Amino acid sequence: MSGLYLPEDPFHRRLHRIAPSGLIGDTTQTTGMRRVEAISGKTVGAENLWMGQTHVPASTNSANHHHGASETAIYVVAGSPVFVFLDLEGEEPVETRIQTGPGDYVFVPPYVPHREENPDPEVEAVVVIARTTQEAIVVNLEELSWDGVR
Repeated sequence: MSGLYLPEDPFHRRLHRIAPSGLIGDTTQTTGMRRVEAISGKTVGAENLWMGQTHVPASTNSANHHHGASETAIYVVAGSPVFVFLDLEGEEPVETRIQTGPGDYVFVPPYVPHREENPDPEVEAVVVIARTTQEAIVVNLEELSWDGVR
């Protein structure tokens, strides 16, 4: 076959489908939420990407955490999760809340301490997350603080 490009890396020769039943729950967790892994080195041989879901039950807050050097993109699938972080734009850090709903996207820069809250008493919050690091970096924190980060 003349002119056909065949990559040397066999990982890039086929697409991978991960059904909901194939999601892996054996990933780093944070109290108050459950993460499941879909696309990663473990599941498909990804080298630069991690993707999965986060579930926060009704009337639950996650613990404070950050994701190290990883940029995180979030897409809200269900519920109305609130993302809470310390805004450092002013003279003093201010706890800031971002209210979201289905169809919204949220960007979490590297090392930003935050937590997810689900104030809804009945509906579980479900989001799809993608990270720029292949592993799901999670650093759990005792408080929403920049102390000791990075």
